[in-house]
Amino acid sequence: MFRIESPRIIAGVARIVRDVGIAEELAQDALVAALEQWPGAGVPEKPGAWLMATAKHRAIDLVRRKETYARKLAEVGRTLEDVPPPEPADPDGIDDDLLRLIFTACHPVLSTPARVALTLRLLGGLTTEEIARAFLVPEATVAQRIVRAKRSLARAGVPFEVPAAAERAERVASVLEVIYLVFNEGYSATAGDDLVRPALCEDALRLARVLAGLMPDEAEVHGLAALVEFQASRIPARTGPKGEPVLLADQNRTRWSRLLIGRGIESLARSGLGPQAGPYALQAAIAACHARAVRYEDTDWAAIAVLYGHLATIAPSPVVELNRAVAVSMAEGPRAGLAVVDRLVNEPALAAYHLLPSVRGDLLERLGRGAEARAEFERAASLTRNARERDLLLARAEASGERDA
Repeated sequence: MFRIESPRIIAGVARIVRDVGIAEELAQDALVAALEQWPGAGVPEKPGAWLMATAKHRAIDLVRRKETYARKLAEVGRTLEDVPPPEPADPDGIDDDLLRLIFTACHPVLSTPARVALTLRLLGGLTTEEIARAFLVPEATVAQRIVRAKRSLARAGVPFEVPAAAERAERVASVLEVIYLVFNEGYSATAGDDLVRPALCEDALRLARVLAGLMPDEAEVHGLAALVEFQASRIPARTGPKGEPVLLADQNRTRWSRLLIGRGIESLARSGLGPQAGPYALQAAIAACHARAVRYEDTDWAAIAVLYGHLATIAPSPVVELNRAVAVSMAEGPRAGLAVVDRLVNEPALAAYHLLPSVRGDLLERLGRGAEARAEFERAASLTRNARERDLLLARAEASGERDA
């Protein structure tokens, strides 16, 4: 529950103390208070509001102790002390404090990797380990980025506010990247016992929708909004009754949300998809190909392969090339896809990426090379930190071995 509520608590407290690092510490202090008091007193009727009120009261106490904040206390103390604990945030909206938090964390005073890491930490509640896996970089590197980012914001005296239109346009690319990574962590958790963390997906969806309303003329904002709508539409079908992963080919498409698919199609149209399309709009177009296919067999893999080719041109990365390999394998056969994958085997950024051996194992299995496929699935299982994915990969390894025998 704290992980879900912490972004709003940090945002609410940051408005008082004007320091995201201190705000995070005060939010954690509120968690400690809950761990101490709730076992005896019981869980409050509105635990999120309890945590918010506790963190804000501690923020006010901190302001009181600092003489230099006396004037600020006179302004904000009266308005905060005399009101009842805040109600939980409207699940269909997003409060201004949360918008201020994400734009503050994405301030130009920070490098792009630092902005993304800090916002994932504060807004998404991700651990440094999870962020490191999202970035495909060492955990120590992410930890240093977060610490330095907090210090940089404090030293620069960055205001806790949503920037004006001109500055907002400059900072939107970093904000979109953050939302994209937050959604991906929720859609396919890098660690833990659950494949999907719906709360992260919901936060990313809300943020994408708000930004689309805030910046109606920004094509890539609508592209990202379309992408997360399409991806979120599949969530009900991605896991079975016991939480086990269900592969795309095996999903019951009647469980895909037609409402979210419709919203995705509308957002994609607003993105103005064309020759100048950005990476999010192209990914949304790929997701739309899946969404429009009534059956897995109806998927237009040739179109998807072409779209991945465009994406690889404007935003080249080993992960994009790996995804292109899958599309090529479906459009032209597994041997063509394997040729693309084999060029990525020695790619340093994919050395610990479990989906590389997973994809390679799938292609080898389709080529009838069961023993090799089994080895790849076992290697993929050893690399993933997600228990559900590990079980699936080990099951596929065993099945490949049996077929080969």
